[in-house]
Amino acid sequence: MSLKKNQIHQGDCVKQLAKLNAGSVDLVFADPPFNIGYDYDVYDDLQSTEKYLEWCGEWIRGVHRALKPDGTFWLAIGDTYAAELKIEAQKAGFHCRSWVIWYYTFGVNCVNGFSRSHTHIFHFVKDKKNFTFNRSNPQIRVKSARQMVYGDNRANPAGRLPDNTWILRPQDAPEAFSPNHDTWYFARVAGTFKEREGFHGCQMPEQLLARIIRSSSNPQDLVLDPFGGSGTTMCVAKKLGRKWMGFELSDEYVKYIGNRLEKTNFGDPIDGPEDAIESAPSTAKGKRRKKGFDEKTINAVVESYQQAGEGFPVDYLLCDKDLNKRFIDNCLGRGVGGNATVWNRLLLRLRKSKKLPASTKRAPKISAVDQNRYGYASEIAWRLIGVDFGVSLDEMFCSPDSAAYFDRIASEYGPQNMEVSSTDYRRAAIAIRKQARSARRVAAERNGDFTKKRLTKVAIDKIGNSKYECPGVFVIASDKVGLFAGEAANLREHVETLLDNPRWEALEPNSVLIQTGEDSFSSEYCAMKSVVVAKKRPLLNSNVWIDSESA
Repeated sequence: MSLKKNQIHQGDCVKQLAKLNAGSVDLVFADPPFNIGYDYDVYDDLQSTEKYLEWCGEWIRGVHRALKPDGTFWLAIGDTYAAELKIEAQKAGFHCRSWVIWYYTFGVNCVNGFSRSHTHIFHFVKDKKNFTFNRSNPQIRVKSARQMVYGDNRANPAGRLPDNTWILRPQDAPEAFSPNHDTWYFARVAGTFKEREGFHGCQMPEQLLARIIRSSSNPQDLVLDPFGGSGTTMCVAKKLGRKWMGFELSDEYVKYIGNRLEKTNFGDPIDGPEDAIESAPSTAKGKRRKKGFDEKTINAVVESYQQAGEGFPVDYLLCDKDLNKRFIDNCLGRGVGGNATVWNRLLLRLRKSKKLPASTKRAPKISAVDQNRYGYASEIAWRLIGVDFGVSLDEMFCSPDSAAYFDRIASEYGPQNMEVSSTDYRRAAIAIRKQARSARRVAAERNGDFTKKRLTKVAIDKIGNSKYECPGVFVIASDKVGLFAGEAANLREHVETLLDNPRWEALEPNSVLIQTGEDSFSSEYCAMKSVVVAKKRPLLNSNVWIDSESA
């Protein structure tokens, strides 16, 4: 690929798409000019129909070429050419999965017609059967009537996937309106909105892009926007831990987008209201009925835990897939209302309120050596999924879907020369959380000592030097960006093992910042790691090393 990732490139999108290696992009979101005479900076938005469609066919074919075989293409377009561009995409080889309507509460005023208050958004894939769609991500799912209206414990806590509907204005008909179908309600980014950047008149809401990026890509996938515009696609991709790239014809817009991206960091909150229906003014009052767990349900879950858990603590039951399946099967056999996520969450609540019988067995301890060998992969998976799914570590393991996603990401980043079970990866994450508490305490007590120590920058190809066969802390970096901070009993061996994984190549590491130590691997280095994470804020480290709120 001749174009750099994580960069906005100035130039015509057709020419820029031709520079990309075929099959190198995971997700494309395009919001092209609608050919309705909009006053752009440099582009003429009033072409003949023939010329406009010819140009659209060109760049759509370029998108098809750039996407991986399992890649996804989302296209936003107005009424005038929606049908034509759908046909152009199908001619290029795309298959339409969904025809989404983005509805907003105020639109373009029409004198002799109905005001336009929607945009069409097409969801295309290259392969009908092989494509990314993260149906288990709670951030793309929506609350069901059982959750919103009845507060029913039988409802899936993750919600449901959106479906089809016709709608009216949400303020006037809340009982008929839902923003959660394939008619999506996200308010337009008006001039008075806090998230408005001001330099571009057609700014997309971040929440809308977040739903698309979360559903159709995975952490560290490459997201491309051929029409950079206000930079929203790239900013949201960066916030959600994706690699990003954009094309933009206007030099002026490129500068503005660059400034916006400079202020954007991985893990930053997505701007705009998550739940548009709750943020919209309501003209009707309603009550939500809340249902708690009755004694019969609580007793059945406790008995299932006692019978299936073999006396182990709840944390271990959540980490061990076999034990957790036994517990879930036991709940099912007792006819308990709900599902696996509900029952796992209830166990944590009962433990917190001290209503669970004390465990009779201790979970097997993870040695410092094992933690050192694969714990880093657990931390990376925790960080990436925590941002993407918007859940805590406990919530992650309560849901079988998100726990399975955690297992996959951890194994992708984990050591290639040893077999690590999903139970081990999950337990390593729990151990890191506990380890971080004492590390923060030690760091606070010895903060003066640690802050005086400086990290030495070493080129990646120099890390094999025998002088680094000693304990210490490190930060793997790509240029000026810290990727991951860790601690190790043997810096050289640990960093080389970590970088031996092909998954790291896409992160383009080129240096390691190192602080060597004199003693063997100990909690002191975890404390130093806590200080390093707080100072450098590497992308892939959990915030648990900095504060307890992220636990």
